[in-house]
Amino acid sequence: MEVFADRAEAGAQLAERLLDARDPVVLALPRGGVAVALPIARRLDAVLDVLVTRKIGYPAAPELGVGAIAEGGEPVFDLRMLRRLRMTPESVADVVERERRELARRVRAYRGDRPLPPLEGREVIVADDGLATGGTARAALRAVGTAKPAKLTLAVPVGAQETVASLREEADEIVVLLTPIDFRAVGQWYAHFEQLTDADVLDLLGRR
Repeated sequence: MEVFADRAEAGAQLAERLLDARDPVVLALPRGGVAVALPIARRLDAVLDVLVTRKIGYPAAPELGVGAIAEGGEPVFDLRMLRRLRMTPESVADVVERERRELARRVRAYRGDRPLPPLEGREVIVADDGLATGGTARAALRAVGTAKPAKLTLAVPVGAQETVASLREEADEIVVLLTPIDFRAVGQWYAHFEQLTDADVLDLLGRR
């Protein structure tokens, strides 16, 4: 059942729920989160930037996430999943190193040599297009948390109920428009949910 026409519409709806934010920094999780974050930053007249994350996949089936890493943070593992697979964090060290390299490549592609904006003492809104397992969002929130923001908010249009509940301890506030019982995938709640490219991300950032 489609609820949002596209990520931009979802972001515009989220922005109306974030109007109490005081001079926030909006950090988008690329790639899809950038299209959600742009209308939020515009509505709040906020600084917009990206916070790059990468999923850490199970080597035999890379689409199965066993953890994630965000720039400025350490890997965050799904320990229950690792135990189920009879693995340890050390078992995926090669995958972590590969994802660190790809993370660094994307940071250079999206931001060049420019660092993240200062976050200490600021309100920070981390935005993505949805929450399935929540692995990358968790890694992002923990990485931002080390910068000691005044308030840390996670803003997403849609998320699995159990995932949203599991992330509440990672942020001061979670703003989510929809937590459907029959959640199967983020894309099912959008009429248009095309995959974005690095060029799309740069275009969106340039339109701030």
